[in-house]
Amino acid sequence: MRIVLFTAICLLTGCLARPHLEKQSFVFALPPRSAPDAAPGSRVLRVRSLQIAPPFEGRALVYRAGEFSYDRDPYAEFLAPPAEGLVIPICQRWRESGAFQAVANAGSALKPDTLVEIRVGQLYGDFRQSENAKAVLGMRFVFFDAPHGLPEKVILEREYSRSIPIKERTADSLMAGWNQALAQILDSAALDFGQAGASANSPKP
Repeated sequence: MRIVLFTAICLLTGCLARPHLEKQSFVFALPPRSAPDAAPGSRVLRVRSLQIAPPFEGRALVYRAGEFSYDRDPYAEFLAPPAEGLVIPICQRWRESGAFQAVANAGSALKPDTLVEIRVGQLYGDFRQSENAKAVLGMRFVFFDAPHGLPEKVILEREYSRSIPIKERTADSLMAGWNQALAQILDSAALDFGQAGASANSPKP
């Protein structure tokens, strides 16, 4: 009778579903670059703003469970809010791309002549199908010409989305998928900016 009662309690409280779980914290860490380098750039870039859509702006990892339902994982979270944790890897990736002469951090003495506004509209694990889990990331970039440090003409405005299959329905696999998706998006944006910047700077007939 005691065994049956204990089992029933565990089923109700979830201790059988989540045995020995400890809270995990994650950061964005991008894989090495494999994409071709962007056209050499002469501009100094600064991230003017980075916003995360409200459903995904918290530190808890978010999983899509149904067509209109999402779950937050109480055992897995970002070490810093994603709006803060994304800035460093984004700047580092674009420095490595060669698309810019420099990428200035906030408070840097470098004077930017190009600004970018970033919005993350999708940041979740798609767990609706048990055998087809995916890491989903969607981002929108608006690059501005800013010769006096203030945004003026738009150089490039584009949205990117990646859905990376992951091997397991775990926070570790999801984070690896997000890192892969972020790297692909940033590399594509750097190449597109290089082409857009070349077109904008080319003399008109």
